[in-house]
Amino acid sequence: MKITRRGSAHWTGGLKDGLGALTTASGALKAYPYGINSRFGDQAGTNPEELLEVAHSGCFTAVLTLILGEAGFTAEASDSTADVTMEKVEGGFSISTSHQTLRAKIPGRDPKTSTKIAKGAKANCPVSKTLKADITLDAALVV
Repeated sequence: MKITRRGSAHWTGGLKDGLGALTTASGALKAYPYGINSRFGDQAGTNPEELLEVAHSGCFTAVLTLILGEAGFTAEASDSTADVTMEKVEGGFSISTSHQTLRAKIPGRDPKTSTKIAKGAKANCPVSKTLKADITLDAALVV
């Protein structure tokens, strides 16, 4: 099976004075603003790193839910947060780390087994696999 998704970016103007707009085929984003000041400053709008954080958290949580279901369990709640760090390196910028924080309530699972399942989700999340960054996992699991 092969799944293809589409997103697009439109930009007008120069880097410092320009403005971009991001659109997804699903309509989740429609000409949503982004620019240098929303990327490196505190101006309203989004940026590619923020979208990567959300994609990583969403993917990780979905894979965790899949693995739990295969083991016959359902989390009462799972909250996943990714902190993506971008650093200046020779030749520009690079995403160096993605720190995934998981808070989940998983009835009937002991913490050791739950942590093993969370590590399995990290290893099998397609976004985790795609990132060349150092990916760490902080899991607080309530059973």
